Amino acid sequence: MLPNQRGLFDIPDDVAYLNCAFTSPLLNTARAAAEKALHVKAHPWGLTPKHFIESMETNRALFARLASCAADDVAIVPATSYGVATAARNLTPQPGERILMLAEQFPSHVYSWRRLAAQTGAVIETIPRQEDHDWTRAVLDAFDHGPRVAIAALPPCHWTDGTRVDLVRVGERCRESGAALVIDATQAMGASHVDVSAIQPDFLVTASHKWMLGAYGYGFLYVAPQHQNGEPLEENYLSRAGSEDFSRLVDYRDDYQPGARRFDVGEASMFQLAPVAEAGITQILAWSLPALVDTLAATTEKVAQRAAALGLRVAPRASRSPHMLGLGLPAGRDTSALLSALAAEQVFVSIRGSSVRVAPHLYTSEQDIETFFTVLERFLR
Repeated sequence: MLPNQRGLFDIPDDVAYLNCAFTSPLLNTARAAAEKALHVKAHPWGLTPKHFIESMETNRALFARLASCAADDVAIVPATSYGVATAARNLTPQPGERILMLAEQFPSHVYSWRRLAAQTGAVIETIPRQEDHDWTRAVLDAFDHGPRVAIAALPPCHWTDGTRVDLVRVGERCRESGAALVIDATQAMGASHVDVSAIQPDFLVTASHKWMLGAYGYGFLYVAPQHQNGEPLEENYLSRAGSEDFSRLVDYRDDYQPGARRFDVGEASMFQLAPVAEAGITQILAWSLPALVDTLAATTEKVAQRAAALGLRVAPRASRSPHMLGLGLPAGRDTSALLSALAAEQVFVSIRGSSVRVAPHLYTSEQDIETFFTVLERFLR
């Protein structure tokens, strides 16, 4: 278990920010790195090709450590939607085959699959919410009924309430059946165990600005080796072989940089954002992911127990992710009024679907939780 880490962030004592699933506050180290990067951009005569290359390779290697994969398997992308669109471009379901998704899945992990289904004649199958909160069983059952599953497009946990999907088991079923597994890990990577070597997905994408404590507009795409000769969304000069030598860029090349680098977004160096992403992953690795996960799990368990004592709906512990959870209010309650009441006391959560989504982090204090429940109990009365 880790001690409270609030001192690493610029969060006033009277602010209870229980909304990391919306976007994280910046680490002080990340903010300093961003200010240093802006200084470099303000004085561009100090920029060299080395600045363009090093930021990408440093972050590829850091993400690979966090995700348990090889650095060569990692592309730099600006958003979840970019990574999902890349996966969709490189998968070819047949007419009538199924693409599995969860009900109320995040839109950036939906629209590309709708387009692909329309183009290929594949069928979207949406797995409904389960009364027992067991997404894993429902996903595995779906493989046994109906036409062949071509793609399982899933998250490690549902973005509205943190109810989990056992992607190791789903990955095994995908490999048995020949289905592709595409993961949006944005609401889990950096705060939950998302082990690429154990899951073995075809593609996995995550934004940096939530649980990875990084930059908005910066993310990572894992591409399994069997897809690394595929077609990128765009063609840019840095993804081509030999682009390290800026004096030879007019000597056009048909071959790409090795591994997943062909899938990098244009201007993937992003030397103003890359240091922020680097600072976030570096700190997570310094804490160690197992210790971080255990500490967050203890915090969310306290929230779950207090919420259940108030009669709120909470998924059972076995179905919850360690880092966030959804609280179901009694029917008819005005959720916008609750958000206003909380904000008036400097408490910040999100309403997603029918859930009050509580997403703490290591900066969350006992007082933060106490203030949240004081307001919540008053609202329920």
